[in-house]
Amino acid sequence: MNIDDLSKSQLLLLTLLVNFVMSIATGIVTVSLLDQAPATITQTVNRIVEHTVETVAPASQVAAVVNSDPQPTEEDLLVAAIASDAARTVFLHAEEAGSSALAQGVYLPISRVVVVINDQSLPDEGVIAFPNGGSAPVSVALENDNLMIYGFSDDAVLPAAPVAPLLPITDLRQGQAVIALLADGSAVTGIVSKVEGINITTTLPATPKGAAALTLRGEIAGIQSGSGAFVSASEINALLSAPAQ
Repeated sequence: MNIDDLSKSQLLLLTLLVNFVMSIATGIVTVSLLDQAPATITQTVNRIVEHTVETVAPASQVAAVVNSDPQPTEEDLLVAAIASDAARTVFLHAEEAGSSALAQGVYLPISRVVVVINDQSLPDEGVIAFPNGGSAPVSVALENDNLMIYGFSDDAVLPAAPVAPLLPITDLRQGQAVIALLADGSAVTGIVSKVEGINITTTLPATPKGAAALTLRGEIAGIQSGSGAFVSASEINALLSAPAQ
């Protein structure tokens, strides 16, 4: 067949076929030459290709490929926050852990203290019972009209517990989700309905005095005062920053 007899469509298809065959042939030749080329030349070619990919591909796409680790879901955060809250829930006893508990509190492992609500009847010294069955003596280190902070001796052996940031009340938002543990250990959820002064009002069911309210990120928002409202974590942080008695 004479090429002059081909139609425009046939000529276009023939051109594409020739280009395709040439591309394959060029690739085979290039790979063969690179296999025989010195290592320095191969490294240079690889750097050129990598630089071209980085230039053409947006940085966000490259980062998405590199950072392929799955992000925790809201359910994962909720489960972790509840578990950490349970590990920090402790009870104050007068003399020994087997006696009746005088108060419930929140254990802060970094500061090595326990925060409870001040009802003016708690002793200056006592014993803290931990969730793992251990216990350690404590004494009052700081207090104000709302809170009491018990500290451990420097040589006390304390259990490990997840660290929870004290969330400033200025970072708390109306409608933000919070969680807490009831007296029987049941987990409940609610939202922040009001923030006023140092107090936080929530839709959480009746939580025990001294129980912590946490955000879904595991931050301590406040501690139950016993009147329904939570004393904010900012008040806890302010007391921790005050000079020791």
